[in-house]
Amino acid sequence: MPPQIPFIIGNEACERFSFYGMRNILTIFLIDWLLKNQVPAQAEREAAAKAAFHLFVFGVYFTPLLGGFLADRFLGKYRIILYVSLLYCAGHACLAIFHDDRTGFYAGLALIALGSGGIKPCVSALVGDQFTAENKQLVNKVFAIFYWSINLGSFFASMLIPKTLRLFGPAVAFGIPGILMGIATLVFWMGRNLYVRVPPSGRDPHSFTAVVASAWRNRRQGGRFLDRARAEHPEEAIEGVKAVFRVLSIFAFIPFFWMLFDQKASTWVVQARSMNLRIGSFMFEPAQMQLVNPALVMLLIPFTTGVVYPFFKRLGWELTPLRRMPIGIALGATSFVIAGLLNVPVAAGEKISVVWQVVPYVVLTVGEILVSVTGLEFAYTQAPLKMKSVIQSFWSLTTAAANLAVALASALAFFTGTVLFFYYAGFAYLAAAGLALVARRYKVVEWYQRAPVTAPAPRGRTVAEPA
Repeated sequence: MPPQIPFIIGNEACERFSFYGMRNILTIFLIDWLLKNQVPAQAEREAAAKAAFHLFVFGVYFTPLLGGFLADRFLGKYRIILYVSLLYCAGHACLAIFHDDRTGFYAGLALIALGSGGIKPCVSALVGDQFTAENKQLVNKVFAIFYWSINLGSFFASMLIPKTLRLFGPAVAFGIPGILMGIATLVFWMGRNLYVRVPPSGRDPHSFTAVVASAWRNRRQGGRFLDRARAEHPEEAIEGVKAVFRVLSIFAFIPFFWMLFDQKASTWVVQARSMNLRIGSFMFEPAQMQLVNPALVMLLIPFTTGVVYPFFKRLGWELTPLRRMPIGIALGATSFVIAGLLNVPVAAGEKISVVWQVVPYVVLTVGEILVSVTGLEFAYTQAPLKMKSVIQSFWSLTTAAANLAVALASALAFFTGTVLFFYYAGFAYLAAAGLALVARRYKVVEWYQRAPVTAPAPRGRTVAEPA
């Protein structure tokens, strides 16, 4: 591996601890602390907390559009990550200081959404920039390690922060993630002299938007839509835009998975509040059950990468990214069916053990590995060279769309109780079938840098992207 990779991985592990530390207790904090006096009715308060949570997550995954654009066009990935991380730290400080003030607390959430979302497309794209066509065989492994580090941070955050909230209160519970975000920023800065830095493209006359705008202006001409831009743009630019649209045809189905997945921090936490939380001599917090997900991911990523995928390849049926993602969405739907069945006795007032939640968590986690880990790799390799961060932003936008839909559904109370689980599962099953059909016609074209990786310059290397 290139020597700069550990700095990016270390930064990601600490940053993910900070993010999941505050995220995993957010629903419980809103229900039991911040909204307790403003919304007295329990059911209404739970709905309001879920709506606020998913609106925050929408912001986290919508702002990557801005971060990716600024990185690709003006500042570059390194500077965006470093500068926006400082806003991120300020957001954590607001949560710890203004935990009893709605205005200050929501301002902190806005800063974290801007910080986390701003760096999200840049970090994963920066990882890919450290590789070229000569060592591209390592990309699959490094993205698996990258995702493993995400879940390392998530595991310890899920294990420690919910109990910290109960024992020491919100100031400490939100303060610890803030400290970890400060460490993440420091670790990233320490690797500054090693990173391969692809310079921003500036105002590209042949950018994605320029090509699309040209095709729209010439829409009255004959032929296919994008081919109408050939008079103003080179063939490479038009083919790059076509590649983006091909990727978006796959991304269109992914929100239906995130609608399920992100509810493990809201709907599943609310469900756990009504279950028996004692396991042996240990009393779990409702939000602590989320640690099952990252723990399983850390165990299953090496197993799937090193055993499962090679096994199917030897059988002659390779589990390509376009085969993994539909299966993953279907497994996510199945996890919600299981959770819905568990909710039948819970809704009737029966205190069943929270251990039963492990079953849907296992199924959901396998689906996550097939969708999310695969999606990070797929989004990078299928993106044209000048649009790596923007394509990563579109990948994040799938999560934003999903959480906006869930936030609206929660605020308007479209479905409640057990019916809610089967409602989301049904849509996900349809999305899995639709993605499988579209994937069969998808043309795979990989885009890598062709410049060889050499020893780093003292102040960090800047490489030009090939034409």
